[in-house]
Amino acid sequence: METYLVDSLEKVAKIKKDPQRKFYSATPEEIIQGATTDIYFVRTYEILSHLGLLDTPVMAEIFCRSAGVFAGLEEVLQLLEDKQVEVWALPEGSPMSSREVVMRIRGPYREFGLYETAILGFLASSSGWATAAREAKEAARGKQVLCFGARHVHPAVAPVMERAALVGGCDGASCILAAKLAGREPLGTMPHAMILIVGDTVEAALAYHRVMPPDAPRIVLVDTYKDEAEESLRVARALGEHLSGVRLDTPGERGGVTPELVKEVRARLDQEGFHQVRIFVSGGLTPERIRTLAEAGADAFGVGSYISGAPPIDMTLDLKEVNGKPWTKRGRIPGETNNPRLVKMK
Repeated sequence: METYLVDSLEKVAKIKKDPQRKFYSATPEEIIQGATTDIYFVRTYEILSHLGLLDTPVMAEIFCRSAGVFAGLEEVLQLLEDKQVEVWALPEGSPMSSREVVMRIRGPYREFGLYETAILGFLASSSGWATAAREAKEAARGKQVLCFGARHVHPAVAPVMERAALVGGCDGASCILAAKLAGREPLGTMPHAMILIVGDTVEAALAYHRVMPPDAPRIVLVDTYKDEAEESLRVARALGEHLSGVRLDTPGERGGVTPELVKEVRARLDQEGFHQVRIFVSGGLTPERIRTLAEAGADAFGVGSYISGAPPIDMTLDLKEVNGKPWTKRGRIPGETNNPRLVKMK
């Protein structure tokens, strides 16, 4: 069945807000239809169709404005799955240098021109998130990094963001759908809300141990009520060898998690023989803080806003050939840009 495309001004005029619509996020069907494109591409289709030029064979190249980690490719390939085009690109997760050509598309303009907005959006956002995740993972120097960024973005794009974080190098994601779509299981610890409602950290930890399946790591928040070092020892004594780790998420109002706090918690746990208990840190982490806390003895990190708030890496698409001839705008070099790193994807 042929996909309904929003490829004319008449079709644009027919788009109305459904009073039953609950959210403002685009559905996959709307993206495939072209409903999220910039209006001037629809006007371009109208004009080229009138001139009989809509099927003109072209070659387009996409380059990045700054260095980073390339991500978003899988969604682009899904978008172009049924289109008569050829696609070359960097493998997803590859490092990319500033102004490097990261993708090349060949085919009739009709087949992909309407999707320029969506293609660039897929790549720009995902590459920005993947780049921030790579920076966090490199700062951790081999220690575990989980993405906790879903709460900082619109829920419709949270799975996209956390998948990009996995591409960038994060070891896990807390968003259920993000992890499942990536073929993994979601990872996380426990919220302050549970401990507050139970009324005591140790009682909450014991309840978690009783109720949760054996494969759920026993990692307990220890900053809700008491001094973190004191609470860590109380929990460790109660759970013994079953305790996998303690999580420090001290709010900024109390000074946040400091290297000194990590060192103290580590020392006190070791003094009582709880060497197996790892220290998991979260709360406003940046690569600089991760690096410092890792050196102090932290074993794992939950990173949220640094990844979710990463700026998109601007992507630019230019036609570089028209009708088989090198042809482009001023300021660009016409014809195919040599980049042996590109791999044929479609």
